Amino acid sequence: MMTEYDQSINQHYGQTDLSGKILEALQNAGKDIHALTRRDISSFDEFHIGGIAETRNLAQLAGLRAGMRVLDVGSGLGGPARTLADEFGCYVTGIDLTAQYCRAAEMLTARVGLADRVKFECGNATKLPFANDSFDVVWTQFAGMNIEDKAGLYDEFRRVLKNGGRLALHEIMSGEVDGLHYPVLWADQASIDFRRHPDQIRQLLRMRGFEEAAWKNLNPSSIAFFQAMLARIKKQGSQQLGFNVFIVDNFPQKVTNVLRNMEEERVVVIQAVFQLAK
Repeated sequence: MMTEYDQSINQHYGQTDLSGKILEALQNAGKDIHALTRRDISSFDEFHIGGIAETRNLAQLAGLRAGMRVLDVGSGLGGPARTLADEFGCYVTGIDLTAQYCRAAEMLTARVGLADRVKFECGNATKLPFANDSFDVVWTQFAGMNIEDKAGLYDEFRRVLKNGGRLALHEIMSGEVDGLHYPVLWADQASIDFRRHPDQIRQLLRMRGFEEAAWKNLNPSSIAFFQAMLARIKKQGSQQLGFNVFIVDNFPQKVTNVLRNMEEERVVVIQAVFQLAK
């Protein structure tokens, strides 16, 4: 049974028959939905700041190798999971709280021929349905800002990681200036916005035995990413196969607000890698 929080997240991110709407958009764009490739869905596949380029950067930073078992927490439509499987040779399990995302992720993964290496489950990241010591890497991109129980989240990360395992994260955190301009891509209002300051995140992870291996502030490149997106929207309107396929409400305003929040140092984009002691 869904909690009030579960319902809020599903209402914010999900929409009725998301898989059908994605297939319809692909068909309208002239794609053969019976023979899809990763290239066909690349314009909306990686729903996070920086797109596939930052997925590749984080994978290299985390030292991902063929054969590694990766848990993608907040897997969304499954784009990063497919990238890690197809380009880095990993076996990836994605978990997401939004049921429509999970269904769409499974559908797209099957249609691009990666279902043997990537699977998805719908569930809560603070109550992971996996055994202890199950994964070489826990991977999470732009999910933590919607999760209030950071201590519970990181306890679960530690539990499912093998000794010596790595945590790779890419996330929006609180900046030096208080307050936020809403709506933004991850929240229409403060009730599902649970960002924390980078110092708090670092402390919580250290307390659980995670050692910092890499920490990068990506605000400059993230600002450039959204500036380019807004320029395209103003010049061409919404992309036929862009994030607007599944963000139907106030998309330009949300992008504008995210950019403003970054420029005003209300949020900061962090990419980091942590490792558990062996």
